[in-house]
Amino acid sequence: MPKILLYYAFTPLPDPEAVRLWQRDLCSSLGLRGRILISKDGINGTVGGELDAVKRYLRSTREYPGFRELDAKWSAGSGLDSDGRSLDFPKLSVKAREEIVSFGAPAELRVDEHGVIGGGERLAPRELHELIEARDDVVFFDGRNRFEAEIGRFRGAVVPDVANTREFVAELESGAYDHLKDKPVVTYCTGGIRCEVLSGLMKSRGFQEVYQLDGGIVRYGEAFGDSGLWEGSLYVFDGRGSVTFGEEAAVIGRCAGCGAGTSRMRNCADPSCREQLVVCEECDVLRCAAHANGAAAGTAVRTAVGTAAPDAPHR
Repeated sequence: MPKILLYYAFTPLPDPEAVRLWQRDLCSSLGLRGRILISKDGINGTVGGELDAVKRYLRSTREYPGFRELDAKWSAGSGLDSDGRSLDFPKLSVKAREEIVSFGAPAELRVDEHGVIGGGERLAPRELHELIEARDDVVFFDGRNRFEAEIGRFRGAVVPDVANTREFVAELESGAYDHLKDKPVVTYCTGGIRCEVLSGLMKSRGFQEVYQLDGGIVRYGEAFGDSGLWEGSLYVFDGRGSVTFGEEAAVIGRCAGCGAGTSRMRNCADPSCREQLVVCEECDVLRCAAHANGAAAGTAVRTAVGTAAPDAPHR
């Protein structure tokens, strides 16, 4: 049975390179594929493979003292190849980096054995509903890249105009969201890790009441499915492209080529570009406006182009 494990842990790591080598060898021995980032502040990864192998991986990883409380979330993989390896990842990538979430502000992140210091107050999914019932001024703040929100987001959410995580600091300092600084702001992202950092960045820039959705969209979807405040599909950074939390999921994405409703995401057809576009099966593959090469923006390109997954795990 193919499974995908999404996880992270913020904890001080005195020797990230040693942890990287251990994780690489552990995954290789179990036939797992995926992407893992390690830094002095912790680990952030997504791995896929056969269920028993992924379970063994999680048990072994949690044997490391700093990873005992590692936040893990499970989902179904799309399949396994003839060697039992995940079809959702092209390879195994385990890297040591300055940040496990690339906000470009490593000096601002402080962690101890309990996790991030100075982040927003955590809200479990049901606690989020309680806050919304008690307050009429709660603001959802999307902590993901803007293209992810094109196929799914919380109802009425503020979606910052950022192409990648590194643009958030400048976006917060632009003044565009100063009117939210005295409101209750709930940050959310895929699995919770981006908001661990983002909520702290917001607090240090004058936002007075900042929360983070504990476990992210994934845990909210597990709790409420299609009956809550989430609308659409969840973009994921692997071969599946997106996932839903039930059979009644709304389709809010619109094809960049023809406007048809779809949750299908594809890279721009230009091999040098990593822009993600909403593209229906009929249009198949499109170029972004910057790479239309003289053709009208949104013109379908009828050639097969592979999707290049970003060099980062789920967040």
